[in-house]
Amino acid sequence: MDFQLSDIHTDLAATVDAMLGKADMPAAARAWAAGDRTAVTKVYSQLADAGISGLLIDESHGGSSAGAVEMIVAVEQLGRHCAPGPIVESVAVLPILLRDADVNGPLQDLAEGRLATCAIAPLQPLAPDVDSADVYVVEDGVLSTATVLGTEPSVDTTRTLSRVAPDKTLATGIDPSDAVDAGALATAAELLGLGQAMLALASEYAQTRKQFGRPIGSFQAVKHHLADVAIALEMARPLVHAAALGIDGQVPEDTNVSRDVSAAKVAAADAAHLSARRSLQVLGAIGYTAEHDISLYITKTRALLSAWGSPAVHRRRILETL
Repeated sequence: MDFQLSDIHTDLAATVDAMLGKADMPAAARAWAAGDRTAVTKVYSQLADAGISGLLIDESHGGSSAGAVEMIVAVEQLGRHCAPGPIVESVAVLPILLRDADVNGPLQDLAEGRLATCAIAPLQPLAPDVDSADVYVVEDGVLSTATVLGTEPSVDTTRTLSRVAPDKTLATGIDPSDAVDAGALATAAELLGLGQAMLALASEYAQTRKQFGRPIGSFQAVKHHLADVAIALEMARPLVHAAALGIDGQVPEDTNVSRDVSAAKVAAADAAHLSARRSLQVLGAIGYTAEHDISLYITKTRALLSAWGSPAVHRRRILETL
């Protein structure tokens, strides 16, 4: 297996990065948290026009007919720019869930950039970010549209979590395991992007903040802190790529793809969590303020650690296969 990305994937990442960079996503995320979704909706429309929203959707339904590798490349960039909304559910989970359930109508909407979210117990019992999104739920093998019963805020101010109940039945006899794996893998990719962004912010600050007449980045302790984060992220990335290859069927038949997905989620979550802690240490008191962009990344990382299965749950999944 080749874990290296091709030029096509590098170009895809650069395209998404450029689109999000022009949009000033931290400002858009703050507006989203305040209830103004205009800026983010415009960006997602542009991403849809570029085929990003439909990466896992067949061309017959308006998608790009790409694979999980392309999906994680795009979602990592969305994480790196701290994009709000039900990204994982819209780009990864529901394209597979609706495809497997042979529910084709909503796939066209997803490919065109419409947001959607879902709840699938036990790994994701609550539906994230139901506002301005189509809501689905899977219970006892039945896929349904969903009615929102109640919504609670998250530690991430751009994110909410809602209890939902089945409404209109769309399909029965559904096995959501592939969609759940896609959700866990996409979350891992988003965490990689968040971790990389926090490392970049901390590194930039360490080069400009001076103490005792020297940039704090020149001190060995700070260097070691940031180096530990860089190593953790680079060790997690091949696991995420390997799991994506597994979902795409580019691995030996006896490969336990779900185990690889769990390993990727654990490694990415641990690396992002380390990045959040060390970045906060490097930035010091300013990192605790809501006005600094690092706060957006830290709170989103904390929220996503348990999304689509906590590290403890995925460690248990790995242990059960050994």
